Amino acid sequence: MAKDLTTRKENYSQWYNNLVVKADLAEQSAVRGCMVIKPYGYAIWEFMQDALDKMFKATGHVNAYFPLFIPKSFFGREADHVEGFAKECAVVTHHRLMNDPNGGGVVVDPDAKLEEELIVRPTSETIIWDTYRNWIKSYRDLPILCNQWANVVRWEMRTRLFLRTAEFLWQEGHTAHADREEAVAEARRMLDVYTEFAEKWLAIPVYRGVKSANERFAGALDTYCIEALMQDGKALQAGTSHFLGQNFAKAFDVKFLNKENKLEHVWATSWGVSTRLMGALIMSHSDDDGLVLPPKIAPIQVVIVPIYKNDEERTITCQRGAELKQQLEAAGLRVKLDDRDNQKPGYKFHEWELKGVPVRLVIGPRDVKEGTVEVARRDLMSKEVMAYEGLVAKVTELMQAIQDNIYQKALNFRNDNTFEVDTWDAFKEQIEKGGIVHAFWDGTTETELKIKEETKATLRFIPLDVKEENGTDVYSGKPAKMRVYFAKAY
Repeated sequence: MAKDLTTRKENYSQWYNNLVVKADLAEQSAVRGCMVIKPYGYAIWEFMQDALDKMFKATGHVNAYFPLFIPKSFFGREADHVEGFAKECAVVTHHRLMNDPNGGGVVVDPDAKLEEELIVRPTSETIIWDTYRNWIKSYRDLPILCNQWANVVRWEMRTRLFLRTAEFLWQEGHTAHADREEAVAEARRMLDVYTEFAEKWLAIPVYRGVKSANERFAGALDTYCIEALMQDGKALQAGTSHFLGQNFAKAFDVKFLNKENKLEHVWATSWGVSTRLMGALIMSHSDDDGLVLPPKIAPIQVVIVPIYKNDEERTITCQRGAELKQQLEAAGLRVKLDDRDNQKPGYKFHEWELKGVPVRLVIGPRDVKEGTVEVARRDLMSKEVMAYEGLVAKVTELMQAIQDNIYQKALNFRNDNTFEVDTWDAFKEQIEKGGIVHAFWDGTTETELKIKEETKATLRFIPLDVKEENGTDVYSGKPAKMRVYFAKAY
């Protein structure tokens, strides 16, 4: 099976596009900017979804569902929110089609114009807070800890599979609280959840921080984020959690009677991650041979490939493979026995390497006779012969070893590509090479925008534990009190 992948060194962008398609993760659809997520890609997303859903529920959250369509008037109630999303909104204006009386095919029925136009959900703060107004009357109704799994539409002009599409899948949490402290604690708690998921499940090391005023979510008072570094030296925002203050409660008149029997506005958060994490997963770990999947979210953790030359050998190797599959599955592993007789072993090896299966077990007639199995690790592209006896325990242990190795490799790369600089020349030189740059910033949006204009680098985050220190802004030369992180980004 020829992989036909452009190498990362030749053209990283083309390598990524090739890999998404050839590994059967996704493909372009008939609708511009929208993708078809194929079964193998969707299986990975399901494992992500399942892990996150359990983490949400363990922290007291429940799932709900809110409408796809949002009245246009709702967006006008929170000024920053509408400004942030106005250019990305898809708008429904009519509710019926008709045959063109002039023979021009199907046209919009002019008599079916909606009384109020509807926005196809780009995010759900407005429809949810209009709903919460009916749910919240007293402090006894709080907190509300809701999450929804949904699709959203943001009309992007330039799209890339998983990374930026007009429609994508995500989860969005929306919580309501009786006081500021509880809401801030919720936003920070969900950042902790995202950090644990990224590092323990996706094996992606992340930095944690807060966005600058210029980069925060439209309508938020603070946006907390996790940022990852891809192999081409660009950063990727892997998840965000927003402290919304009372902005949406005021916009939708959501008040409650507090313990002193006084009316006050509710405090809010929202937080979300999306199928963009699929892009992060691919770009963090994969290589020129294909995907490299952490075992925790790999749809197939172990593939067994019998090798034979005739029907007799096929029978004994496939029988041994079936026995091994049953034993591995009993140990809790996800296993595929590739006993297809219309493909050669080499084709199968390449296919499962391309799809990132963590462990490949090969069984030939001699292995059956001698009680051995060839064990190949995808993360190391290595192989060794092991005894059949005790193999299940060894392969089970390998899962964590592979998970840890993939994470450590990504962590080493990130640490080796994070640079502290003190001069504008050094800043420009390093940003051009790639990586994350740690530099003094004077705290002004003006300087932040100038840096972006001249280098295309954005201020990715201010560290949560930023320490105040005296320095000089790397661009303006003005006094600065903290170092922050800049990078070119997806």
